[in-house]
Amino acid sequence: MLATLIAVLTAGPAFASEGLPGATMSLWWALPFAGLLLSIATGPLLFHHTWEHHYGKIAAVWAALVVVPLAFAFGPHLATEAVLHALLTEYMPFIILLFALFTIAGGILVAGNIHGTPLTNVGLLLIGALMASVVGTTGASMIMIRPIIRANDNRPFNAHVVVFFIFLVSNIGGSLTPLGDPPLFVGFLRGVDFFWTTIHILPDTLFVGGVVLAAFLVLDIILHRREGGLPKVKDPTPDSKVRVRGLPNLPLLASVIAAILLSAYWKPGVSVSIYGVALELQNLVRDALILLLALASLAVSRKEYREANGFNWGPIAEVAKLFAAIFVCIVPVVAILQAGNEGALKPLVAMVTTASGGPNDLAYFWLTGVLSSFLDNAPTYLVFFELAGGDAQHLMTDMATTLAAISAGAVFMGANTYIGNAPNFMVYAIARQRGVNMPSFFGYMAWSGVVLIPTFILSSWIFFD
Repeated sequence: MLATLIAVLTAGPAFASEGLPGATMSLWWALPFAGLLLSIATGPLLFHHTWEHHYGKIAAVWAALVVVPLAFAFGPHLATEAVLHALLTEYMPFIILLFALFTIAGGILVAGNIHGTPLTNVGLLLIGALMASVVGTTGASMIMIRPIIRANDNRPFNAHVVVFFIFLVSNIGGSLTPLGDPPLFVGFLRGVDFFWTTIHILPDTLFVGGVVLAAFLVLDIILHRREGGLPKVKDPTPDSKVRVRGLPNLPLLASVIAAILLSAYWKPGVSVSIYGVALELQNLVRDALILLLALASLAVSRKEYREANGFNWGPIAEVAKLFAAIFVCIVPVVAILQAGNEGALKPLVAMVTTASGGPNDLAYFWLTGVLSSFLDNAPTYLVFFELAGGDAQHLMTDMATTLAAISAGAVFMGANTYIGNAPNFMVYAIARQRGVNMPSFFGYMAWSGVVLIPTFILSSWIFFD
């Protein structure tokens, strides 16, 4: 409360025609955003019970500490327009897509059981990683985690399989389309072409994914051979043919992609204004179609398939509440970043700028990545997207390497901790429920430090130095 009061008192005059005056806004305006992200990072670990029951209220308080001071400092009209712009043009399409992918993927069941040999596990991880850019990291994780746990539930050493699953399926594999990971969809909403990441991040994805997959294969072969000298463990899951259930959901997923492509290429030039916020017709049609496809999935999917997947609305409800607050709290931060060297975040601008005044792609990759490891990668992506200028057309052309560095850092390094990306903790919880002896929070970071960080160092030297 004190911070927001100081932010109001130190704010300069409002310029309603130009939006929030970022050049006159102090860093106090960023404190609610920082406080919210810190709450998200520490809440599930330090005060789990309180967080589980009250995370929505906590997020709402942080959002209120932005909205109310904005209204006092710049007037209710400008504050309402700024917040509504973020919610209607960015948050709503973002959460509708996540809801649809979560719902449709939850109706697809991979049933059956196979033996988790090293080559089989590599195949399952590869399939999951490829799926991640189509159905999202959350969707692919939900579909594939239970089959891969069943395949390895008779092995004494199986925690490493889930750890690499988080690396590859829950993070790295989602780097090729806006469907794959939330930060890329945020970029798409800001004007980045749908297939831009497919083309420009593909070499980096193949390199990082290939190195991590090769490291897994070597480790799994060693552990599999070591298991040969141990007493045999009876497989708790009887052998049965692998079958994919819920096939009507597959054309629904394809239709989601079609709806997004429609909005990217169909530009009727028609818009609707809500309190000064222009909503383009193609985006409204896209969101309505995607929402209808999610509802269609609920109608055509069999209840027993969703139950077998452990499907429930808890995860998407949490994401919806937290991201509503995130998109509100980041409004003043984006305004300050848009001010560039004239804003209060000038030191951050200096860190990602070379002596000649150009962008430092290596710094963009590592700063975006390190923050994405502990904070949510979607708002982190947005912060550095704005820091690089915020003009999608300019970033996709003259600053293509910079945009690739931001995108790769946000997606890849979400794998560094359990809290870097939403599916990470979901997979961790499912694995523990199924009896996998998963590493602790810092134990997992030791795995990522040994496997991922050296890979990222080499990758950044090759592609962004």
